[in-house]
Amino acid sequence: MPQLFDPIKIRGLEIVNRAWVSPMCQYSAVDGVVGAWHNVHLGSFATGGAGLIMAEATGVVPEGRISGGCPGIYNDAQVAAWKSIIAFVHSQGSKIGIQLAHSGRKGSTTIPGADHLIASVAEGGWQAVAPSAIAFEGYPIPHALSIEEIHTLTHQWGKAAENAVKAGFDLVEIHAAHGYLLHEFCSPLSNTRTDEYGGDFNGRTKFLKEVVVEVRNAIPEVMPLFVRISASDWTEGGWTIEESVKLSQELKALGVDLIDASSGGNVYDAKIAVGPGYQVQFAEKIKSGTGITTSAVGMITDPAQANEIISSGKADVVMLGRQMLRNPRWPLFAAHELGVEVNWPRQLARGKLS
Repeated sequence: MPQLFDPIKIRGLEIVNRAWVSPMCQYSAVDGVVGAWHNVHLGSFATGGAGLIMAEATGVVPEGRISGGCPGIYNDAQVAAWKSIIAFVHSQGSKIGIQLAHSGRKGSTTIPGADHLIASVAEGGWQAVAPSAIAFEGYPIPHALSIEEIHTLTHQWGKAAENAVKAGFDLVEIHAAHGYLLHEFCSPLSNTRTDEYGGDFNGRTKFLKEVVVEVRNAIPEVMPLFVRISASDWTEGGWTIEESVKLSQELKALGVDLIDASSGGNVYDAKIAVGPGYQVQFAEKIKSGTGITTSAVGMITDPAQANEIISSGKADVVMLGRQMLRNPRWPLFAAHELGVEVNWPRQLARGKLS
């Protein structure tokens, strides 16, 4: 079985190891344009030996950002700003992907640290949108999208994917998790529509599948396409792991290469049994039920733990978030603990453990 520091090839992309960085919001862009913070933040993971670095949730339209401080990839200035970051990541032997996102009813927030949650129009905020006019706890009631607006957004996802290719990203991921727009459509807790985009499983997943087709057609055949899903709402009557397995099988047939299996985010008071590796079960069930490549996430902190997830066949790769924030060079130290020889950047070589 593969190990944590074995390479993996997905379509035409070879990634040097299976210790990857999860997309993590930084709330540090200006007008959707990334800058110095992102250069250092993402660059640190590249010097730390991560095989793949996922850039944070990036809006496919201005109103698709979570906050006014979140990045976008819907104009030329944004595309240009990503290029130097991507070039540095590549210079270190790492790969980089981008998560194409729409915040849905959880959008138009202030930057963390503000004394209120929702940004007013005067503060650059906007009216959030959703499948149905149902608010997330503590947020305003969103505008329910029309069918025409859904179709427009589908095309904008495709344009954002084209921009990701122009910027030089190695792959794209569609964000359909954590209670944001595409997840909102999938879950019966947030989608009460009675038209073709609501109702049963096929209706609720229709928007996501149309976005997948649009994005797959917008990127090169050799470029991998990932989808991050919330595999469970952790709530009675919500989205389930059984539906996630069924969805993953359908997405695989549409050209998706990897399911990034997270959970939750659509219900504020979900009873989630949090603990080390608590979401690995979802990646394992999706992988065994469909054969698609999966990523495990969620409180993966220890090198032996990460290696076991892969070597046991529960998932093909792991994505780390908070642990990478604590130590951006976690992969280098993990390799040492696992007895694997990896190259350190020459500038850091004096710190290499013997």
